[in-house]
Amino acid sequence: MPSSDSGFPRYIAVEGPIGVGKTTLALRLAERIQARTVLEEFTDNPFLREFYADRSRVAFQTQVYFLIARFKQQERLRQQDLFSRAIVSDYLFAKDRVFAYLNLNEPELQLYEKIYDLIRPALLKPDLVVYLQARPEVLMQRLRKRGRDFETPIEMAYLESLMRAYNNFFFHYDETPLLVIETSEVDLATGQEDFEEVVRVIFKSRRGTQHYVPKARAG
Repeated sequence: MPSSDSGFPRYIAVEGPIGVGKTTLALRLAERIQARTVLEEFTDNPFLREFYADRSRVAFQTQVYFLIARFKQQERLRQQDLFSRAIVSDYLFAKDRVFAYLNLNEPELQLYEKIYDLIRPALLKPDLVVYLQARPEVLMQRLRKRGRDFETPIEMAYLESLMRAYNNFFFHYDETPLLVIETSEVDLATGQEDFEEVVRVIFKSRRGTQHYVPKARAG
């Protein structure tokens, strides 16, 4: 799906660790540019609650469920007229492997990789990936603020390891243009000036990796 030289990329994926605000930004961005949204269907995963309570018990089941669910979404996208309307998604399919390497043991990881390799050729690539970063303590504050009961068992150590895994993944990421945004000091959910500046930065993003740090505003 090629991007337009005169406007926004046709397919934008917003990524980042849990609690960083990727769904909020994806929805707001889609409304701003009148795009269709593709959102991760995480609440349908029957293993998720138990995963956060005891990751080692159901990590593989949780991971494979997400892998298949995301692939089905990709298949639906491929069958639609992708050029009729821009798309903003709140996840990048390739990041699935971040969680696989973080949570699976070696035999599980080997099986996971075999499944992933089978579906890799059919995956769609975004025209732009927007990666949202935040400090682990900020992620924890945002998780507590939104108050989802199944996220209550999440510990700071997990968020720290998750942030490291995400940073490592995107440090080596070169499949598409990448915009990295540090969000620890701003609220892109309600800050209109910050949001409009992010829109302008996205509008200019065309190739390679770019970094943007919004300035915290008083008030």
